[in-house]
Amino acid sequence: MTSNGTTSKDAGGGPISVWKFGGTSVADHDRMRAVATRMVDQHRSGRRVVAVLSAMGKFSDELIDMAYKQSSRPQLRELDALLSVGEQISCALAAMAVEELGVPAVSFNGEQAGIRTDDQFGNARLIGVNPEQITAALEQGRIVLVTGFQGVSPLGDTTTLGRGGSDASAVAVAAGLGLGECEIFTDVAGVFTADPRVVPGARRLDTLRHSEMLEMAEAGAGVLQPRSVELAAAHGIDIHLRSSFTDAPGTWIRGSGAGSAAPGAETAGVTGIAHRNQDTLYSASGVSPAKLLRALASRGAAIGTLQVSDSAGAPVLFTAPGVEPAEVTGALAELDAAVSVHDDLGSVSVIAAGIARKPAVAAAALSALEAAGIDAEMVTTMPGRLTVHVNAADVHDAVRLLHTLFIEG
Repeated sequence: MTSNGTTSKDAGGGPISVWKFGGTSVADHDRMRAVATRMVDQHRSGRRVVAVLSAMGKFSDELIDMAYKQSSRPQLRELDALLSVGEQISCALAAMAVEELGVPAVSFNGEQAGIRTDDQFGNARLIGVNPEQITAALEQGRIVLVTGFQGVSPLGDTTTLGRGGSDASAVAVAAGLGLGECEIFTDVAGVFTADPRVVPGARRLDTLRHSEMLEMAEAGAGVLQPRSVELAAAHGIDIHLRSSFTDAPGTWIRGSGAGSAAPGAETAGVTGIAHRNQDTLYSASGVSPAKLLRALASRGAAIGTLQVSDSAGAPVLFTAPGVEPAEVTGALAELDAAVSVHDDLGSVSVIAAGIARKPAVAAAALSALEAAGIDAEMVTTMPGRLTVHVNAADVHDAVRLLHTLFIEG
């Protein structure tokens, strides 16, 4: 990999820009046209453009609804085949829009783009990227549109990378091309200290470490898929997260030296507050944690929080963010496990490096919630975040309270 990211060159010509556009950025004809215009302007400035696109608007959710109307537990292979259609539509339409503006373009699905995965349908892991066709098209002077969220298994089946997987696709393509950065365009201006729709006074962060962004993403900040951040850290890819509706700079997610701590200091304070409006808590009895994890993995489901009691026979408590409850209960039903679903909970997380070694921060957070009459149903401490499950109706109040305490205060 080169160190100068999108300004690197190869034998085919000028610098390469790898961009990703989310569903809201290509939600309708006007937005698609605006994205096409941005790509054409970049191309005419002397840069070659590879753009990874998500499905338009909420189209993927519509496809999921269709699937679950046909089957209570659709076959994952067929579900992947269905869900991959949305990104192909986006890329084909974007290629048409670019051609209409006078620049040649070509759309590639995951297989054509050389995105290789394992055969874990629904949550496939990336094996590598062979960008041969992408490079050839760039050398022909074309703008390249790549379907996000998908790849191809060793047997040639279409696979998907989990919810938000287009972010991982963009980072993987950038790594495959030997670049050191990529830009992810979305409907927000960057990463904020909290969701600005909940906390109007939240401020945009200019830069974050990969580790800080990963904690934010794992805790519910929906601006980036957690796996994409892991991939970026592993391959030394800097991510510029910015709005597709303006030319303003956004937030840079960089390597370990990119944080906001003062020179010589261990870390900065609290980075931000993240939340999930709904974070279903499951309680499973009659099954070991190992069997539980294997059963969920077989359906492409990833665990969020897992708590096991020392008491014999006590239930295993866990969350599975982004996974349909029917998938969770169905997978465990095959093990004859008794499962109860608590779907009236959400979660709020305080993000701070080394928070597990800072008991005063955790104590202050829990004391503030208690004083406000917000009951903590479950508390989980990890090295980079404190997560508290609360009643879903209290989530936004908890976010504002903790933001005032740790960020504004």
